[in-house]
Amino acid sequence: MPPDGSPTDAAAPASTAPHRDAELWLLFCVTLVAVGNVSSVAPAFPQVVDVFNISRVQVGWVVTAYSLPGILSAPLAGVMADRLGRKRVLVPTLFVFGIAGGACALARSFPVLLMLRALQGLAAAPLVGLAVTIIGDRYQGTTRTTAIGYNASALNVGTATYPALGGALAAIAWFWPFALPLLALPVGAAVAWKLEPPPIDRAQTLSKYLSVARDRLTDPQVLGVLAINFGVYILIFGAFLTYVPELLDARFGSSPTVAGLILALASVSSGLVATQLGPLSTIIPKRRLIQGSLLINAAALALIPLAPAPWGVGAASLLSGVAQGLNQPALQTRLTELASDASRGVILSLNGMVLRLGQAIGPLLLGGALALGGLDALFYAAAGVALVVGAGAVLVLRPSDA
Repeated sequence: MPPDGSPTDAAAPASTAPHRDAELWLLFCVTLVAVGNVSSVAPAFPQVVDVFNISRVQVGWVVTAYSLPGILSAPLAGVMADRLGRKRVLVPTLFVFGIAGGACALARSFPVLLMLRALQGLAAAPLVGLAVTIIGDRYQGTTRTTAIGYNASALNVGTATYPALGGALAAIAWFWPFALPLLALPVGAAVAWKLEPPPIDRAQTLSKYLSVARDRLTDPQVLGVLAINFGVYILIFGAFLTYVPELLDARFGSSPTVAGLILALASVSSGLVATQLGPLSTIIPKRRLIQGSLLINAAALALIPLAPAPWGVGAASLLSGVAQGLNQPALQTRLTELASDASRGVILSLNGMVLRLGQAIGPLLLGGALALGGLDALFYAAAGVALVVGAGAVLVLRPSDA
């Protein structure tokens, strides 16, 4: 690494075919167990209300208690991963996540459940960022882009399957969906046993590390990419995931099952597109893929209120998934390129913090459009936000970028 801590092209030797790398599949497993810990337990919320004798407003704290701690823990874990090593942070984080999450199934009072969810959320926030950080360490160039695209596909497999799995388990008993994080324990054991992260250049002293991290975190390109991702997360959580089921119910009387299937379509198309990001990036620059994806997202959001039937919303959902399959792994790849070895952990973990902020702020922000003009106005406003974010991407992502 250069003395100023700027990014280098150095990466550990790895197979040119990422899908043949067994250790990469372990990182996919990390991503898979880390996602879906809201959507998998949501089907049990009506039973949680009854079991703990709480209101439907109070049950929202099951989500809030899980999400808020990650705003602080994600960057802290990133700093520790940069200073202590990726594996030394990833393994114990997986075990805390699995034990605290699994213990939620044993909770028999609401305060205890919230406490355990908060502990689980502390450990959950940095997991995907740590997985992407190690992928960034292992690969470079188009191979890195391909591997991160595959990881995004693993994430989408989780987001597509967890709601249905959680619903099936909730039909047995309210607490079974809360036991799903126990899957992180064998994953953590496998990571401890088999994963060997490549050696990285680290800042030798804390002061040197802080200097390197400050240089990266004040880079307008890094801040710009994080801001673009913040806008994307506002659209995903504030418009699509929160209000598409509401529109389906209010306009077509669709059941929760239909709504879940329509949301799952986005995960399917996103996962399929993400697997092709590597080859696509050799033809179209990543900055163009990101910028184009936001135009696609704007079109999808604008089409939702025009849909004549649920199938129309489903078609818009597929289109939205295409946008996510392009921009999410492309933005993550760009962050790995902008980071140095010594700062990659904190920068990728900050992306996890941005996700939590978008998850918290998105529904409130676009809920204002709903209050002012109804569901149609909300989705048109979201389409406008997508265009604004797309314009920002044109300004932030320079022609010299990959």
